[in-house]
Amino acid sequence: MNRTTPVSCNATLIVTSHRVFQPDLNEHESVFGGKILSLVDDSASVAAVRLTHKTVVTASFDHVSFLEPFHLDDSMFLEAYVTGTGTRSLEVFVKIIGENLTTSERFVGFTCFITYVIEDSRSTQPLPPVKPVTEEQRYIVSGYEKRTAQRKQRRTEQASLNHHVSTEFPWPL
Repeated sequence: MNRTTPVSCNATLIVTSHRVFQPDLNEHESVFGGKILSLVDDSASVAAVRLTHKTVVTASFDHVSFLEPFHLDDSMFLEAYVTGTGTRSLEVFVKIIGENLTTSERFVGFTCFITYVIEDSRSTQPLPPVKPVTEEQRYIVSGYEKRTAQRKQRRTEQASLNHHVSTEFPWPL
């Protein structure tokens, strides 16, 4: 892979589908958020590996939006593709389109961005840039630099918070 030749977002695109069943539901009769996050991370990592061809680990989830609930007998179509790259890190956009299987009504139920990092710290060659194909991809890729700056700011804030977080037992021994 030539690391300077852009890679089409579509070359990293993954699509999976899931039908909602009773065990997926929470007490509100909608899909449990943890179930959604697990499906998202499992599936989106494929998009990351399609670009890197290396083992990646999840570094962060951000801009997580549970927009509409998924209910029993809905289908969930998950799409994920790479929207920005660095040297060892890359961003993947994920959306889940719901479909009511009895009415055929479709809706955007979930979106987020996930940052993956190549596990091998010796990997120092920049990843190839991505090239958007669709209008959606052009819009999302255009915001990559801004989201990267926001993540950097949050990492600084998190480091400060971590400095003040206690590891002591919260109860008397």
